[in-house]
Amino acid sequence: MTPRLTVGTLVERLAESLQLEVLAEHGGLAREITTHESASPGLALAGFTGRFIHQRVQVMGETEITYLATLSDAERERNLATFFSYAIPMVFITKGLEPPAGLVAAAAIGGVPLVRSKLKTAEFYRRLNPFLENEFAPTITLHGSLSDVFGVGLFFTGKSGIGKSECVLDLVERGHRLVADDMVIATRRGADIVIGRGHELQRHYMEIRGVGLIDVQGIFGIRAVRQQKRIEVVVELVEWKEGMPVERTGLDIATTEILEVPLPRISVPLNPGKNITVIAEVIAMNHLLRYAGVDAAEQFNRRLMGRLQQQADVRMYLQQDDE
Repeated sequence: MTPRLTVGTLVERLAESLQLEVLAEHGGLAREITTHESASPGLALAGFTGRFIHQRVQVMGETEITYLATLSDAERERNLATFFSYAIPMVFITKGLEPPAGLVAAAAIGGVPLVRSKLKTAEFYRRLNPFLENEFAPTITLHGSLSDVFGVGLFFTGKSGIGKSECVLDLVERGHRLVADDMVIATRRGADIVIGRGHELQRHYMEIRGVGLIDVQGIFGIRAVRQQKRIEVVVELVEWKEGMPVERTGLDIATTEILEVPLPRISVPLNPGKNITVIAEVIAMNHLLRYAGVDAAEQFNRRLMGRLQQQADVRMYLQQDDE
């Protein structure tokens, strides 16, 4: 099985962004990076490894380099031997600092690559961590179409041929934007955000049955597409059947999970004459209102319950009026 992310791949992809210089690779560029976390060695350089998580990419800044320089040659050699006895994927040195005596030799024994960056440590972490988090983020491929409608990411799903692509195409014609059609690559960011994008080969192309493949960007311009968008509402297109249950008030919104993130799911039954494009716009605007704290269904329900309570109070008063 090919490693998901190797040291060599990371160095190649981030060489310019992180201003990297390979000091010594020791044949370790094929080492696999298995976690999105990076860390400074901390007390591991002092010989205490009880809490040392060696699977992380290790970053040595000015504090670590200065500390190693204060040790005697024998003590530094002993501590570095302990440090590099673990299967560390790689070690970065920031701020363009020179490695202290013995560091390169100890890394060579462990086969650990040493890479230097000119960036300050804080800036280095700021650029490295998003890359690692994106590489290791949970990802799934979904069948459907994703569009940006009034800034809301609507993911249209439903059985093949029901009209997902046609709906999104109509939305694009009305000034909204296509993110991906047919195949959406969804990635979870953090605990509750799902980002959708198209595959790099089919991005911004759509298949319209009876027409074939069309280039949405070529036809409608660059403003009709975007590279990625947060998935905020799942719109399920279903065929209308007599007697099928449908949501009438909006008080009980169903949810569905994508990568363990709960998302509102709205089922829209399709029957002749229904303008699904306008409905999609209303779904997006209603979501924005809910996000702003305005829930039309809840407001109507409170007004209705208040009116019923008033009527009940009047009936109670009349029943108790014996004059």
